[in-house]
Amino acid sequence: MRIYGPHGTTPAAAPGASRRSGGATFTLPDMTAAPDSKATLAPRAAGGIETLLALQGIGGEDAAERRRRSVRHGRSALDALDDLKLGLLSGSLDSATVSRLKTAATDLKAASGDPGLDAVLAEIELRVEVELAKAARF
Repeated sequence: MRIYGPHGTTPAAAPGASRRSGGATFTLPDMTAAPDSKATLAPRAAGGIETLLALQGIGGEDAAERRRRSVRHGRSALDALDDLKLGLLSGSLDSATVSRLKTAATDLKAASGDPGLDAVLAEIELRVEVELAKAARF
């Protein structure tokens, strides 16, 4: 079978021959030349702390993890309240218990996303704040 070129009169090039146009060759760009001296822009600051927390994954955690963390904080606050009660009844209230209560009050401020749980945690937080106010008098 004969194959002719586009005009039908000349035979096509042999299969092993390579096609090149006008002697042009491939060259790599000169890597030793100095790079462009374009001014680089400083990175822009993120919108706010909420954005940074979301980027770190704190704001992007799932609802189940927030709920577990909130339950854990609520339990530790109740444990600190029990320790305060025992310390008051025995007459040996120490500063470590008050410190634990302050930490518990801070931890309870984060929302869990569950309205019922948030209401219970708000009650615990209120009780912790009241006990801290009472302990400040002693």
